[in-house]
Amino acid sequence: MVAINCDMGESFAIYHCGDDEGLMPFVTVANVACGFHASDPRVMSRTVKLAKRHGVQVGAHPSLPDREGFGRREMKLDREELTAAVVYQIGALTGFLRAEGMELNHVKAHGALYGMASRDEEVAAAVADAADVFGVPLMGMAGTVHEKVWGDRPAGFLSEYYADLDYRDDGSLIITREHHAFDPETAAAGALRAVTEGVATSENGKEIPVRADCVCVHSDTPNAVELAQAVHTALKPHLN
Repeated sequence: MVAINCDMGESFAIYHCGDDEGLMPFVTVANVACGFHASDPRVMSRTVKLAKRHGVQVGAHPSLPDREGFGRREMKLDREELTAAVVYQIGALTGFLRAEGMELNHVKAHGALYGMASRDEEVAAAVADAADVFGVPLMGMAGTVHEKVWGDRPAGFLSEYYADLDYRDDGSLIITREHHAFDPETAAAGALRAVTEGVATSENGKEIPVRADCVCVHSDTPNAVELAQAVHTALKPHLN
C-alpha cells in the first residue's frame, strides 16, 4: 500500500501559496509547514483542521530558518543547533494536532534541508535526532544519505517517488526554483509504474530503480489539483 503526500500550509499572513482546499481530497498525507520557511499559527491551525475534515494524516515539514528564501537556501548550522530548530518546529505543529485530537504521522524536511540531508550525514543525523524525540518516521529518498542514516531507525523510513519532477539518469531529482506545469497523465502513469514495478524513467529515457512507499505531488505546481486528481485515480487501488 502507498500514500500520496503533499506539502501544505505554506501560506503566510496575507500571502497565499498553494490550493490546499482543492488538493486535500486527493492526498492521504499532508506535510504541514511549521513556520520557518512559511506558515504562521493561524495557517497551521486551519491546515490541520482542513486535513482532519478530509481524513488526511498530518506530518511536520520543518525547514532551515529562511522565510525570505522559502527555505531553499543552504545554511551552516551545527548538529545541536539544527536539531533544536527542527524540534521547535515539530513541537509547534504537534500542539495544533493535539488541539484537534490528532497525532503526528511523520516528519519530512523541506527544501534545502531535505537536499542537504540527502548528501550530508551530519545534517541527516540532526534531523533524525529531532524526529526521534517524537517517535515518528522520516520521509526521504532511497539510495541517498537519507536511507543510509534513516533506513534502520526504529520509528521507520518512508521512501518517496516524485510524480511532478523529472529524474536525472543517476536517480537524482531535477529541482528548479519554480515548479512548472507537468502533464497529469504522464505523472499518473509514472507514479503507478513506480509503485507497481519499482521503476522510474529519467529525462533521457533511462529506466532507474525507485522505492515508492509514498508518492509526492507539489502544491505550487501550476496545475497541481488536476495532477493530484490524476495521480489519486491511478493509485486508488493501492492507497493506504
